[in-house]
Amino acid sequence: MISGIHTINILLPLFYFLTLVVYFYDFLKGEKKLVNVKRVFLFITLFLHLIYIVLRTIAFDHPPITNVFEIFTILAITISFSYFLVELVSDIRGTGPFIIILPLIFQLISSLFIQDLTVVKEVLRSNLLGIHVISALLGYSGFTISAVYGFLYLVLYKDIKLNKFGLIFNRLPNLEVLERLSLYSAVIGFIALTIAIIIGIIWLPIAFPSFSYLDPKLVGSTLVWLLYAGGITSKVMGKWRGKKLVILSISGFIVAIISTILSNFLAQSFHSFY
Repeated sequence: MISGIHTINILLPLFYFLTLVVYFYDFLKGEKKLVNVKRVFLFITLFLHLIYIVLRTIAFDHPPITNVFEIFTILAITISFSYFLVELVSDIRGTGPFIIILPLIFQLISSLFIQDLTVVKEVLRSNLLGIHVISALLGYSGFTISAVYGFLYLVLYKDIKLNKFGLIFNRLPNLEVLERLSLYSAVIGFIALTIAIIIGIIWLPIAFPSFSYLDPKLVGSTLVWLLYAGGITSKVMGKWRGKKLVILSISGFIVAIISTILSNFLAQSFHSFY
């Protein structure tokens, strides 16, 4: 099993690279024959990555969440899966190159530096903790994709104002669709983060009887959750839309990144055990 895990670890960056190439080539050429081929490449890569995660969990008796390089491979699959869901829901497939480059980078770094850890703290062997962490990362992956769509919205918006009608204008969906894609991604991230928070509320008192609800990471995650809850609610109620909404999405992503950095590196937190 270990040799199989190592083989897949080498193959994954190659699969992500091939998937990115297909998406990028289609973005440049706009050939209809690649429309379905792209999704097949992405599905195969996701399926292989899922097998890799399951095999690592079984072989080393813990979810792959014990260090930054294991977290990177989870980020790669959660970003890819979030995008795959958005693509299925919207059937918009022309924005893939701007998303898939992210899991390629994360997986490449992970594949290069990941280690086979069999001795870890007992708390890290909890499958419920694994679901909690993966759900949280899936949430932040959704917010990341939402921010990418927000950025593409602003780029296209600027090109239209400047009467620049080049490749970006011809290949990207229109502003309304980009806004909708940003919203879909934010909703996926919001649901996943909600699940992570619920699991955390149930599991934390059991694993850490002396924990505090004022823990920096808990406070930061709650602020991010409230920000996206407000944005999604405003969109549903018709109060916010267009440029204002995508700026909120980008702002939420920036807040999420700052919160993660502060809680992981500058504050004392029981979350630092991984």
